[in-house]
Amino acid sequence: VPAAQKADFSGDSTAATINHSLTLLQRLQELLQNGNGSDSVLRVRSAASDEPKVFHTHQLLLSLQSEVFESLLHNQSIVTLYEPPETAALFEKFIRYLYCGGVSILLHQAIPMHQLASKYRVWGLQRGVAEYMRTHLASESSQGHVVGWYQYAVRVGDAALQESCLQFLAWNLSAVLGSAEWGSVSVELLLLLLERSDLVLHSELELYTAVESWLSRRQPEAPVAERVLRAIRYPMIAPSQLFRLQAQSAVLARHRAAVQDLLFQAFQFHAASPLHFAKYFDVNCSMFLPRNYLAPSWGSQWVITNPARDDRSTSFQTQLGPSSHDAGKRVTWNVLFSPRWLPVSLRPVYSDSVAGAIQPVRIEDGRPRLVITPAMSSPDFAGVTFQKTVLVGVRQQGRVLVKHAYSFHQSSDEAADFLAHADLQKRTSEYLIDNSLHLHIIIKPVYHSLIKVKK
Repeated sequence: VPAAQKADFSGDSTAATINHSLTLLQRLQELLQNGNGSDSVLRVRSAASDEPKVFHTHQLLLSLQSEVFESLLHNQSIVTLYEPPETAALFEKFIRYLYCGGVSILLHQAIPMHQLASKYRVWGLQRGVAEYMRTHLASESSQGHVVGWYQYAVRVGDAALQESCLQFLAWNLSAVLGSAEWGSVSVELLLLLLERSDLVLHSELELYTAVESWLSRRQPEAPVAERVLRAIRYPMIAPSQLFRLQAQSAVLARHRAAVQDLLFQAFQFHAASPLHFAKYFDVNCSMFLPRNYLAPSWGSQWVITNPARDDRSTSFQTQLGPSSHDAGKRVTWNVLFSPRWLPVSLRPVYSDSVAGAIQPVRIEDGRPRLVITPAMSSPDFAGVTFQKTVLVGVRQQGRVLVKHAYSFHQSSDEAADFLAHADLQKRTSEYLIDNSLHLHIIIKPVYHSLIKVKK
């Protein structure tokens, strides 16, 4: 409130605000509808129709919102605009936004509306549509839309939208692999996804199968197909499944020579003890790094009902490592969840001023904590460390998806930022599904080269 207005209010108890802005918006809409007092005409032509769409507009209102319209209407009152069919179909909505500052859009209208806002330099609308896209990645659509939005974000150079789409695709890849949009993934996007270790999916075999169907559908040039196939992490696939792929996969048969060295290396990895293998091969590269696999040998789901209530614990087992040499070895993990753990700095202390008094501590001062520890001692894990990741499932637009992932530092038993921004007290918290916390804890064993041997 401006200072002059404040002064008006403070000195007089009869002050009141009279607000008829809705009526004004209504009048502005009527101006556009009826063309009253129009001083400019926009004729929008599109290849989809012979007849142009005609809008009787007002130069002042268009110029206020768009510097492009300001210069177009500077010396002429009738302007012909050429628009592709998708943007022409939304032009009336777009003009209405210029008059009343609001617009409702659907998923398939986001890109053409963003194009109109960018072309005519209506920056507020452009930001609004980009924000709509970032918050509607989870919406269900018949054809899928995230891949298309990512490719559009690359084209227009919107780095924030690009990153949001990539993160969504990585953490919800299984949902995308089974959808119609998987076939529309570009080579560049596919290679970007394949190099990531934070992909969430059932297993590396699931990823191979999806890549095989992409290659069969797209039939790219041999060098592209080979780059894609060499990005699969074959050591993460069990030997029995690798044998089956060699016998049955047409794609692998076609490009056998390009990946033969990787398959041979994968079989060697499964045959030898990891410590022995690590003497001859560099295991500190992405080929030997697990992704976020949801299969039971890599972790466990944990649904915590009413998580704001009290501490909980659970335990589960994982395979010691991805090598077949470790297939029979199990590690037991103990997990403790505390909804309101207090850091040392906030714990009650005795005060000298009032004998024996304890400083009051509010419940909300604490923060959720998750501690994951092995039930065995570290000598059992020679050459292996564990990277822990916790996925939080959220319900968005009716679908359960991963929107939050917490990675632990390799030497730590907990993630410093775990649920740092979650309000578990609120039943409406986006971190909860039906007042329950849906976690999936993933343990990723990482082998280390202990001794270097000259080849």
